[in-house]
Amino acid sequence: MVVGDNLMNNHIITIDTGTTNTRIILWKDMELVDISKISIGVRNTVIEGNNSVLKQAIKQGLEQLLNINNLNYDNISKIMAGGMITSNVGLIEIPHLTAPVGIMELRKGVRDVLIEEICPIPISFIPGVKNKVNCINLSTFEQMDIMRGEEIETIALMDKIDSDCGCVIVLPGSHTKFVKVDGSKKIVACLTTLTGEILSAITNDTIIADAVEKKFVSKEEYDKDMLLLGFNTAVKTGLSRAVFSSRIINQFCEDNKAKIANYVLGAVLQSDIEAVKKSASLDINGSEHIIVSGKSPFRQAFADIFRCDGTFKNVTEITPKDSEPLSGIGALMLCN
Repeated sequence: MVVGDNLMNNHIITIDTGTTNTRIILWKDMELVDISKISIGVRNTVIEGNNSVLKQAIKQGLEQLLNINNLNYDNISKIMAGGMITSNVGLIEIPHLTAPVGIMELRKGVRDVLIEEICPIPISFIPGVKNKVNCINLSTFEQMDIMRGEEIETIALMDKIDSDCGCVIVLPGSHTKFVKVDGSKKIVACLTTLTGEILSAITNDTIIADAVEKKFVSKEEYDKDMLLLGFNTAVKTGLSRAVFSSRIINQFCEDNKAKIANYVLGAVLQSDIEAVKKSASLDINGSEHIIVSGKSPFRQAFADIFRCDGTFKNVTEITPKDSEPLSGIGALMLCN
């Protein structure tokens, strides 16, 4: 990238910190310029007992991104940060906003903080969102849910949705999020599951590991029929029995490990569909439009299973561009 002498400070940096990774993205005129990916997240804070490692990683990541692109902080108009970076194990703890929350509420909730040991300009921290529950106790706790980072992705996706009806946005991941949005495009509730972690544990650390060769379903080996077989088996027998049955299938019916992995994926996702339909945190009535985002094969798997289940009549997949991360786009939309 060649930088002219009259370069204006029209660059923005967005930071997205998760449990294990951080992405620092450079934008110019709302177009992506460069990405720096760091294998450090808030997990390091938990391990170390302080956030020094996270601070140093973000400081170095910012400086490297600027140096590579022949820039300095005078060229940066804003730094936006979201995700777990705003949690108690991040850089600055920002309280969750209480739903309903739209783009205006998120903008008002952004907090500018100067952390001189990281960079010489303030960082704008984006708050997370929590469900509205007036009194949390052992009778109402299941109504509560929280998110940090997914609200930014939701803002980006809502801009792509042409619908006045309510919807549920599905964001697959280690902790899959289901975000309920009303007709005015405000986040009204969310629901979190441990889908990715459960699938990882089954795939790598149980007797089923042999049946799937410790491999997850790849985009190229996606098998809708086997996925739905796993889903429907879990509907009938529950997750534990359905997953063990993958070993029976492998020993007596099918020796293709990829097919077994598809079956296991379908069985695990069944519990997510059940949670969406029955959890008090979302309060679903069945009229909502299901919007599934994320990468394949998880995006496709969720869409196929929602369609198979039949509770929701409208199921749509939105494929984000790898070159334009949703978290960064959403953060840009929140710039004042």
